[in-house]
Amino acid sequence: MNNKKSARERILQVASDLFYKEGVRSVGIDRIIEESGVAKASFYRNFASKDDLIVNYLEYREGLTLERLDEAEERHPDSPKMQLLAMLDELVERMNQPDYRGCPFMNTVVEFPDSNHSGHQKAVESRRELWKKVEEVMRKGGAINPRELAAQLKMLCNGAVMVSYIDKSAFKQEDFLSAARLLIEKQM
Repeated sequence: MNNKKSARERILQVASDLFYKEGVRSVGIDRIIEESGVAKASFYRNFASKDDLIVNYLEYREGLTLERLDEAEERHPDSPKMQLLAMLDELVERMNQPDYRGCPFMNTVVEFPDSNHSGHQKAVESRRELWKKVEEVMRKGGAINPRELAAQLKMLCNGAVMVSYIDKSAFKQEDFLSAARLLIEKQM
């Protein structure tokens, strides 16, 4: 059995790595083609354009994010509160990685400020889906006001993501986790 990745999978993996590390705008298709080891024709058979690749990259990243939420649910099937805390711990773990470069969705929106751009739209949609799922966890956990808690936690997480990316030395994980836990304890 051949376990070799398809051309599409290789392109997506290389694009995901490069887009995240260097920014979507700064990485060209030719570089992705070269580093993924596919022919130009294979690239265009799988992706109509760079914009199409950007949307697929964001879908790929969204899948990874939703997998982490599913894993938290599997680890704590009877405790939505513990699921939220596990998600926060996992976020902090990622933020502490030396190669952490913030949120791929927020980064894409910044790179493509035109709200009509397909990458901008997909990034916003992906973030909405993520927080809708988090709000559902809160609802299952009996949060007093799941919408309010999700909005507050989203604002706190977004700020922490940016601080940890912009100035790692200023990011204090214990302060972030303490504030997040206070919000959750107040509601659940």
